Amino acid sequence: MTEQEWTNKAKSLLVGRMIRAVEYVSVEECESMGWSSRPLAMHLDDGTWILPMRDDEGNDGGAMATSDEELGTIPVLWS
Repeated sequence: MTEQEWTNKAKSLLVGRMIRAVEYVSVEECESMGWSSRPLAMHLDDGTWILPMRDDEGNDGGAMATSDEELGTIPVLWS
């Protein structure tokens, strides 16, 4: 799939959505996925969950960089 195709898919999933809740993935959920780090997950208004991963194979949770000077990076928690 091309960059533009992935961009279009991401746009259709995310543009116009609202974040309704944020929470760290639970220890139990991480254990079931074989992860040692717990990322912050976002729950969108259409029921979709978004969570960062270390890579596109799902090898552990990932931190989220922000452009907010005070916050910087939203870290992972460790199980």
